[in-house]
Amino acid sequence: MHAVAIVGRPVARHLDDGQTLEVTRTCSDGVRNANSLLLGAAWRAARALGYTRLVTYTQAEESGASLRAAGWRVVARRPPRPGWHTPSRPREVSGSEHVARTLWEAPS
Repeated sequence: MHAVAIVGRPVARHLDDGQTLEVTRTCSDGVRNANSLLLGAAWRAARALGYTRLVTYTQAEESGASLRAAGWRVVARRPPRPGWHTPSRPREVSGSEHVARTLWEAPS
């Protein structure tokens, strides 16, 4: 095995419509084009299971080259968020706070 993708229900509640899945992680050992191949395979598997939409996010410093190579398109650019900590529900800092994100969608 050279690469793996984790796909599941969308993290954002408004995307969790029963027809959408989200690629939450991909990982490879550096094999050439592995990430693009994973993204294409994830979309084919999602469609075979009856889903009509597959999304993922990149952080601002990530180029998205593998997503473009797999035919994905930018749907939205999300501004940095301050985090999830509130006085009534304290949260640990996870490292993704204050980072702009880009929402991508698999080709239709």
